Amino acid sequence: MLICAACGTRHPTSIPRWRCDCGSYLQLEGTGLFQPESLAGRPATVWRYHEALGVDDPASRVTLGEGSTPLVAVEFAGRDVLFKLDCLSPTGSFKDRGSAVMLSKLSEWRVAEIVEDSSGNAGASVAAYAARAGIAADVFVPASASAGKLAQIELYGARLSRIEGTREQTTAAALERAARVFYASHNWSPYFVAGLKTAAYEIAEQLHWRAPDWVVAPVGGGGLILGLYQGFRELCDARIVDRMPRLVAVQAEACAPVYHAWTEKLDEVRAVAKRATAAEGISIAQPVKGRAILEAIRRSEGVARAVAESEIWDALGSLARRGLYVEPTSAAAAAALAGLWDSGVIRTGERVVVELTGTGLKATDKVREHFFTEG
Repeated sequence: MLICAACGTRHPTSIPRWRCDCGSYLQLEGTGLFQPESLAGRPATVWRYHEALGVDDPASRVTLGEGSTPLVAVEFAGRDVLFKLDCLSPTGSFKDRGSAVMLSKLSEWRVAEIVEDSSGNAGASVAAYAARAGIAADVFVPASASAGKLAQIELYGARLSRIEGTREQTTAAALERAARVFYASHNWSPYFVAGLKTAAYEIAEQLHWRAPDWVVAPVGGGGLILGLYQGFRELCDARIVDRMPRLVAVQAEACAPVYHAWTEKLDEVRAVAKRATAAEGISIAQPVKGRAILEAIRRSEGVARAVAESEIWDALGSLARRGLYVEPTSAAAAAALAGLWDSGVIRTGERVVVELTGTGLKATDKVREHFFTEG
């Protein structure tokens, strides 16, 4: 069942819909859950957890082999950390988890054409999975998006619209198009979040059904932190794991609406005046699901953090010297670690998982400019 987050109206899952008539976003509820012993022999994709994903017709499942990304132990800033390498997903970002499920549901609904807006990664991912599903896609992105992401989108066959101005102006342009075409937005779709739950399931499975103490992730629109929370919540409720990990939502200081709302103990996320940031994937002035993001942080007894541009670039370089080449948005999560340890928020001996969400190959133009341009 699709339930409106604002008015509580219930909508059937058999009819294509991306928001409630009242204008608010929808939440997917009432899906099932797998049993760990049932997973043996299943494919190593997000579809090994199919009971929890809300796609009813197996023939509609769209996959490029997403999921089952490595969980690698690495020394970082003097401590042992487990890095979840979602940067190794088929299109190079964690968004593939959500795109696989969202495009599968769109296929089940027989939707023939979609529009999406993105800072780049989600657009590339949706374009790839739309190509796989045989669904025409229009993707709107800021003109300033990384060149690698723009090339991906066009090569996958989507119609690319580069929008001058802010990320918010890109969304406005896509919404105009959505008056005529189904809006398959990763920031709105409850099925996209359902796909992101699989990150929590995988982390738990890779740790032999033991939850880590902390999971650290970058936050822009908030889909990943919501997917992690919902996934671990389901595992806790089913007593598959014995506790909820504490979540750390990391933003860039240049655009940190969730961090400011959390520190000010607000119930809603207010829009902020943002500055330019290398972490383009989390540069969202006011996320659609702000209240839910804050609830996930607080209910997990987690924290929010904001990191400076210099910290992001330093973390990116440090990760690369450990063999992990990620884009600045991914590096933001790792950049928060030193402060969390130094302040005593994360204590010695606690098990920490950090989501590395996107490959550095997507942002090589910006990486080269920062590290290798003289002057």
